[in-house]
Formats: sequence, C-alpha cells, structure tokens
Amino acid sequence: MPKHDDPTTELPGTGTGTTTADLSGTRTGPIAADLGGTGSGATAAALPGTRTGAAAAELGGTGTGTGAIAAALPGTGTAETAAELPGTGTGATAAELRATGSGPTAAAPAPWPGLAHAGPVHTGQAPAGRPSAGPVPIAAELRATGSGPTAAVPAPWPGLAHAGPAQTGQADAGPVHTGQAPAGRPSASPAAPAAPAAPSAPTGPAAPGYRAVFRVREFRVVFVAHLFSLLGVVVSELALTVLVYDLTRSPLLSSLTFALGFLPYLVGGTLLAGLTDRLPPRRILVVCDLVCAGCVALMVVPATPVALLLALRCAIAVVSPVFNGTRMATLADILGEGDLFVLGRSLLRIVSQSALLTGFAVGGVLLTVVPPRGALAVTAGTFLVSALLLRLGTVRRPARGSGAAGGGLSGTWAVLRNRRVRALMLMFWVPPLFAVVPEALAAPYADEIGVSTAALGLLMCALPVGTITGELLAGSFLSAAVRSRIVLPLAVTGVLPYLLYAPEPGVPLAAAALFLAGATGAYTLGLDAWFVAAVPEEQRGRAMTLMTAGMMTVQGIGMAGAGVAAEFAPVHVVVAGTGVLGTVCLLAAAAELRAAGAAGDRKARRG
Repeated sequence: MPKHDDPTTELPGTGTGTTTADLSGTRTGPIAADLGGTGSGATAAALPGTRTGAAAAELGGTGTGTGAIAAALPGTGTAETAAELPGTGTGATAAELRATGSGPTAAAPAPWPGLAHAGPVHTGQAPAGRPSAGPVPIAAELRATGSGPTAAVPAPWPGLAHAGPAQTGQADAGPVHTGQAPAGRPSASPAAPAAPAAPSAPTGPAAPGYRAVFRVREFRVVFVAHLFSLLGVVVSELALTVLVYDLTRSPLLSSLTFALGFLPYLVGGTLLAGLTDRLPPRRILVVCDLVCAGCVALMVVPATPVALLLALRCAIAVVSPVFNGTRMATLADILGEGDLFVLGRSLLRIVSQSALLTGFAVGGVLLTVVPPRGALAVTAGTFLVSALLLRLGTVRRPARGSGAAGGGLSGTWAVLRNRRVRALMLMFWVPPLFAVVPEALAAPYADEIGVSTAALGLLMCALPVGTITGELLAGSFLSAAVRSRIVLPLAVTGVLPYLLYAPEPGVPLAAAALFLAGATGAYTLGLDAWFVAAVPEEQRGRAMTLMTAGMMTVQGIGMAGAGVAAEFAPVHVVVAGTGVLGTVCLLAAAAELRAAGAAGDRKARRG
C-alpha cells in the first residue's frame, strides 16, 4: 500500500488527510473518491452514481462530471489533460490505455465500439448516449507511468485489470463548470452553458517515442542481450579474418572469411525458418547464442585448421537469420504490433548501424592488446552473456504455430503465397541491394580520386550516420500515420542521391550523397508496421526470418555485383548507374506493393 507524506490513499478503508481515496465506503475530505458509495468534498468521483464537485470521474456511471479534474471511463474527456480508458482524450497531455498520445492533442483510434476514428473530440456537447466529461487540467493515468498530481484508480470495476496503486493529488480550486448531460441521462450538476470548444489540433495519435520502449522491462533485457550478441559477431568477424590471414597469408581466404558472413544466410533463412514458429522463441534464442559461443570456442583451439575455421564461420552465419527472425517476432510479443514494436525494431537497427562505426574500432583496439584467438575467446563470452540474459530475463512463450505449414521450401512458399507479404519483402530487399554499392567500392573510389585513408573513413561512415540520423528523427518526431505516408516516397528515392557521383565528385559531395541516401532509410519504420500487420501470427517467425535472410543475401549480391561492374567501368560511373537502375527497380517494387494492397482490398470487400 503506497504511503505519502500529505495525501493518503486507502484501498479499501478509512483515511484522512489532504486526499482520501476510498473503495467501497463513504468518506469525506477535501477530495473523496467513492466506488459504489457516496462522497462529498472538493472533488467527488462516483461509481456508479452521479456526483459533483471540483472534479468528477465517471466509470460506467451516468451524468456529467466537470471541474478541475475529470477522468472518463469509458467516455470522452477534454481540456488541458485527459486520461481515458478506452475513450478519446484531447488537451495538452493525454494518457490513454491501448493508445499512446502526447502533445497538444491525442486521439485514440475507435473511441468506442461501432464508431470509426474521426480525430480528436473537443470540449462541448458529448456524443448522444455517452456521458460527458468536463474540462480537466490534470489526468488520471491507468497502466501508464506519470508523475506529479495524477490519480490512478485500481480495478475501478469488475473485469478491469489492476492498474497499480492509486495516487491522488490536490485538486484545482478554480471555479466549477458544468455542461449539458446527454438526453435521457441524469445531470451531475445544475445545467449551465456548455464549455467552449477547444481549438482544433492535428488529428492522429502522436508517436510514443523511444523512452516509452525502454519502459518495458523485457525489452530492456532483449536490448542489452542484442548489444552483447552484436559485439560478439562483429569482433569475431574481424578477429577471424586476421587469424586466417596470419595463418595463410592469403588475401583471398581472408576476404572469403568476411564474405561467408553473408552467403549462408540464404540457407539458414529458407531451410531453418520453420523452426521459429514450431519451437518456443526463448529456447531458439538461447540455443542460437550457445551454438555461436560453441563455434567461437572451437576457433580458439590452436589446432583448429583453416578449413574448419571457415566451416565454423558458416555455421554461425546459418543460425544468424534464425536468431534475428525469432528476436524480431518476439519483439511483437513483447511490445505488441503497434508503434512500440516499430520503435523497438528501429532501436535494434540503430545499434546494428552503430556497430559499423564502433564495432570494428573496438575489435581493432582489442587486437592490439590480445592475439586473434584471445579476441575470439572474449567474443565467446559475449555470446554466453547474451544467452544468460535471454534465458533469465524474458518470459517463456509457447510456439506460435503447429508446424502444419511444413518445413524447408514448402513452408517458405506457404509464406510467400500471400501477394502482399511478397511485395513487402521486395520493399525490404531491393533498397539494400543497391544501397551497398558505394560502400563496397569506397576504397577503389578513394584511389580513383586520389584521397587519403582518412577520407576513405569518412566515405565509409557517411551512409550509416545518415541511416541512424533518419531513423532517430522519424522515430522521435513523426507520428505513426506520417511514417506510414512517407514509406514509398522515401523508398523509391533512396538511391537517387547516387546520381551526384556522375561528375566524379570530391569527398565532401560524395559523403553528402551517401548521408542523404542513408537518411531515406527512415522508410523502414513504416514498412515494419505494414509487415507485422500483414503476416499471420502463426507465420510471423518464419516470415521475419525470411525477410532478414533476404536482406543479408542481397547485400552480398550487391557487393559482388558492384565489384564485377567496377572491372569494366570507372567507379563513379558504376555508382551513378546504380542510382538510375535502383530507382527504376524501386518504382517497380512500389507499384507491385500498391497493386497487392488494392487486390487485397477488393478481396476483403467481396468477402
């Protein structure tokens, strides 16, 4: 039972102090909240009757509550702050259940059953048949985290889950306003002119922001485990490449070691994707980390031959798409299928892009302190830490599907039969196929224009820095609706900046082109939301594994194709041509996605 210095909260019982909240009983004081009883004072909240005062909260009751504080459940609350469950609130701040809002106005989709979302509801006449909630400068939050003078009533009626301890604060002592009660419903106070309508504000729920994602404890565990696992992958790739070169002095085998991180993704993504839906997700994640740790531990053994080192590298690459797809599907279980999932995915991508900037630097520093096998031993430990975090810090969930779709290629086709899913996967696969070309040719281009290795480092960093910037801006400042609208425009123009390579530019202009191309990667936030909504839950793990495996595979193909093209044409011509060819292919992919959506709409109407 929470205890405060000034206010008192009692559930149920008798309390005294500046604030008293009572469940099942009758109490008096400056503020009284009664559930199933009667109350008087500066504030009254009645369940299921009708009360008046400086503030009114109505839970399934009748009448109109107005004053300094109003919380309507379920109904419509307006004024400076509104907290509703599951209604629609507007004002300077909104805390909603099953919807997230912030900013001047927040509107929850589908304010009540049977009514389509029509934007925010403003102060004034309540909809017919619904109780009106008066102006409210302070909001009560249920199942939301707040600070300051907020009030949360746990379990206001049977069937509503406990929302946490009730906290009450001093009500505003300003004048009490009343409004017209709906026809056929008793009024909570003497009739008075309805409050003036609030100024119009943009519609649509605002994005919850990245902080809301970190409030989910289980996501924090997954995020930290991702850091350790990613560190293990990046450092092991670098250390193994150095080790193979030390043992063979062969540039070909050394580069092959790095390339093997891409090619086996296709094998694992197609043949093993069915495991992600047939087995409990936590088990898959932990086993994949243990497999990686075991493979790296074998690399540490001095007697391990080069051929086995390469085979172990392939084994890690085979299980990687299974791990990544399962983790993505698990994020939807942890964060839901809405905006929190999109932002959670964005955070993991940002970390992965950051690894391109810092991971190899960390590995390089580590290799100056310990030999390559010592660095591999460190990475084996990071995989074990990731496995331990996932085992102890995440909830055990059952398998999503029964395996009826089959495994291997038949299960893959079961996912790809859906035209919209196929079109969405194309939108994930086509952009990286072309986006990697300047990175793959960065060293030859630096040599072509005669710049230093420092300039080469700038060219290598420009694209991931742009990607991180674009994702952070879109995730922090754009609503889910806006992010959905910009998916196709950003996607189809993603490689157009590469046309700036046509005149063989210097480092500043080339870096600017790469930064702009990276920033267009913000389209992936909206695309993630479309994808998770389109894939049936029982196929989600397989579909996300296929998607991630395809993305890695096409990047390897794009790098190899860029190298072949650069054998026959100058690097700047190859990159500029990539901008043209890539844009044409992306326009075709966008047209297919639109056609798939239109076909799905027609099918839904016929059904």
